Amino acid sequence: MLYDISGLSDIGTARRSNQDVVAWRLSHDGRQALLLVADGMGGHYGGEIASRLAVDTVLGSMAPRLAEPASSYANVGDDTIAMMLRDSVTRANDSIIAGRAGNDSLDKMGTTLVMAWVIDGKAHIAHVGDSRCYLLRNGHVDCLTRDDTVVQNMLDDGSITEADAPYVPFRNVLTRALGASTSVEASCQCLEVGCGDRLLLCSDGLTNALPDQQWPGILEKHERTQSAVEALVAASLDNQAADNVSVVVLTLI
Repeated sequence: MLYDISGLSDIGTARRSNQDVVAWRLSHDGRQALLLVADGMGGHYGGEIASRLAVDTVLGSMAPRLAEPASSYANVGDDTIAMMLRDSVTRANDSIIAGRAGNDSLDKMGTTLVMAWVIDGKAHIAHVGDSRCYLLRNGHVDCLTRDDTVVQNMLDDGSITEADAPYVPFRNVLTRALGASTSVEASCQCLEVGCGDRLLLCSDGLTNALPDQQWPGILEKHERTQSAVEALVAASLDNQAADNVSVVVLTLI
């Protein structure tokens, strides 16, 4: 199984800076892939620092894992893989907290983070915040993550409906984010993936500007992953995306 990966981050049409960070890595044996998207917050400077710290820390902590042959994980349980992902997220959280120590201008900095570690035919996903991971399969789009937001809590307990959500004034308030607390535990899950499947990681700049129901019609025109990513971002900009727009897509071939 081969991985075709591409990503893109754009400032959008209204922001003065881009506080999103995207990254991906492929293992030496070509059988593992790591994808990341972080959406920073806490002011122009703080958000950029937080998202970069998170991504760089995860990349550093996961580098030894990617250096191992994929076969070394054949008998490793999903719970153990989840522990590895959670550990890397904890390290990222610690880096953000340490990075703002003694600097009042950074006291509110934080970031969301969504990551996917694909080993052969299994995808392991971890996230904190409202950046998302989707599975694109046979023209269908399934969101694999649950937003850590006040609005999502209200949807879950029946306080509001999906139709109400866009009009809730505090709809973007997060209930969890890296840097918001000295301890944070990522939500994790795993699923089987196969040839033709796509994993899409994104910041809320994409989902707020381009509803996921429109994605299949765009993606079916683009077999190459890079052109598919570019088309999604372009469509969000055509819709006057008010936030930074970031996307990473992995296609299994």
